[in-house]
Amino acid sequence: MSESIFIGGGGEGYGAPQTLLLDKANRHGLIAGATGTGKTVTLQIMAEGFAAAGVPVFLSDVKGDLSGLALSGSVDFKLHEPFMSRAQTIGLDLQYDSFPVTFWDLFGEKGHPIRATVAEMGPLLLSRLMDLTDVQEGVLNVAFRVADEEGLPLLDLKDLQALLVWVGQNAQDLSLRYGNVASSSVGAIQRQLLVLENQGGSALFGEPALDLADMMRTRDDGRGEINILAADQLMGSPRLYATFLLWLLSELFEELPEVGNPDKPKLVFFFDEAHLLFDDAPKALVDKVEQVARLIRSKGVGVYFVTQNPGDIPDDVLGQLGNRVQHALRAFTAKDRKELKTAAETYRDNPAFDTAEAIQEVGTGEAVTSFLDRKGIPQIVERTLIRPPSSQLGPIDEPTRRAIMSVSDMAGKYDKTLDRDSAFEMLSKRAEAAAKAAEEAEAEEARLEEKEREFKAARRYDGGRTARKSSARKSADEGFGGALASVVVKELKGSTGRKLVRGILGSLFKGR
Repeated sequence: MSESIFIGGGGEGYGAPQTLLLDKANRHGLIAGATGTGKTVTLQIMAEGFAAAGVPVFLSDVKGDLSGLALSGSVDFKLHEPFMSRAQTIGLDLQYDSFPVTFWDLFGEKGHPIRATVAEMGPLLLSRLMDLTDVQEGVLNVAFRVADEEGLPLLDLKDLQALLVWVGQNAQDLSLRYGNVASSSVGAIQRQLLVLENQGGSALFGEPALDLADMMRTRDDGRGEINILAADQLMGSPRLYATFLLWLLSELFEELPEVGNPDKPKLVFFFDEAHLLFDDAPKALVDKVEQVARLIRSKGVGVYFVTQNPGDIPDDVLGQLGNRVQHALRAFTAKDRKELKTAAETYRDNPAFDTAEAIQEVGTGEAVTSFLDRKGIPQIVERTLIRPPSSQLGPIDEPTRRAIMSVSDMAGKYDKTLDRDSAFEMLSKRAEAAAKAAEEAEAEEARLEEKEREFKAARRYDGGRTARKSSARKSADEGFGGALASVVVKELKGSTGRKLVRGILGSLFKGR
């Protein structure tokens, strides 16, 4: 098996053949360039190379073009015609082939459903997803803490919504323990959850949650599985897209064991439209990305950011990207020229040409490249003709996609949503129990009132004494876990109040 992936070569005016060493592939990388300059083809040939070497791949298909990895290219396919002469130029014996592909889709339309639980996502990423303020994020952290202490699993959005109702009802008690929990903040979070739900975010949260092992499979022939996330519809909610991919990276970081410096990566992760991850991101989130990028390579995971301009990536993250393919950048404005200069300065100079000029001059399918050598040192920048892909260029049709999905190992595993008892159901039962206690308390007090009236009217006297102490007060649990029942009992000041509370709590969690 090859120890490297052939990226491209050259002829007259180009440099030496360029290869990506597999034992340096977990040092991360960058694919950059303006729209239409060939980034997608570069991503495609890298995915092919990793899969052929037995390395599983995860990538997002923003435009639908990468689904062609599932089918073999062909000489007579019109999109391949311009590449035939290029293969001869760089001395490549091009062999067409298809690759093992699994299609995924958060919405379950163009791939197998892919989900995470609310608890797995955590308050930091959820706050980013909903664009919460610091105060609102603090309240969300309180809610997660309460869920842990009360044993309330947070699996889907309705679990979180039900928990926030509980937090709002018990805000006074919680404020004494955790600091101010304002009902206005709870309401703001609920409104943002509604927006997220309307954007399709509810499809992301639930069970069965993704098993990371299903992203890291190899076929019987030794080739790595290429996991393609259909992202064309997802790009309509760019924050949801970026947050999901960051969650997936974070889960890999948390769950995978340390492997040091493997001969080849355990998984390669391509983050397309990477600028969406950093646009208006709070410092805490950028710090998290930097931490993951710095440490996840020791777990055997290589991360490759795909974006239009290297300036889209924070410097602390960009400095960790050792393998780079830079397609053309345009410099029409002063800002463009400044960004071009910055991009050129991140490469080791080649005395044969000016890097900034080369980045402007390379055509579609050409790039300036720099990969790590055997010692892990970036090589000098070279002008490179990117090799043609072996798989089909462009998207596959819908019947072909459906046929591939039907024979996938993942067929049926994630298709049906699992809705087990969690925070929503548990809080519903508490509310129903509290409503029942309120009803019984009302009936008991009515009985005692009637008995007292009879006593006063001397209609009947049995020698006993009537005690007007509500049985509900005796049974109320004064502990933190019984706070919901206590709230109900405190409200039982009169018949009208009791009926109102019972009506609210009895119907609060009914219906979905």
